[in-house]
Amino acid sequence: MTNAFTHINADGNAHMVDVTEKSITEREARAEAYIEMSAETLQMIMSGSHHKGDVFATARIAGIMAAKKTSELIPLCHPLMLTKVEVDLQAEPEQNRVRITSLCKLAGKTGVEMEALTAASVAALTIYDMCKAVQKDMVITQVRLLEKRGGKSGHFKV
Repeated sequence: MTNAFTHINADGNAHMVDVTEKSITEREARAEAYIEMSAETLQMIMSGSHHKGDVFATARIAGIMAAKKTSELIPLCHPLMLTKVEVDLQAEPEQNRVRITSLCKLAGKTGVEMEALTAASVAALTIYDMCKAVQKDMVITQVRLLEKRGGKSGHFKV
């Protein structure tokens, strides 16, 4: 691991990394997040009886939209032309939680890790928002990068 922070210039100031000279390569990243809740709240989501509608469908759309807007949310992120964003939500009743996974892909000059992390995070936040009237003490945990491919740093997998 390098000690150099790429978003800090020689003078110690924050700056956007110049990717002009980088080659266009295929890049992808996968991330995950979990949201823990009561068995009753999870059952309400799974049965479709939540009064706000399909929680998973709304969270999926929110995650996809968030990935596309990452450069507007995270300072110094490059705006990217994503070619694929996938958000999957899986109820895990034995742990009273939902596992959210995201995949972002593109052919470009910079990676998509932040987009994948943002997609999983915002999907989890959307579940919280839709269910907070029923349960306020839900916990979002383990937002993390699972895998990235492409670019100079190559392949990383948890």
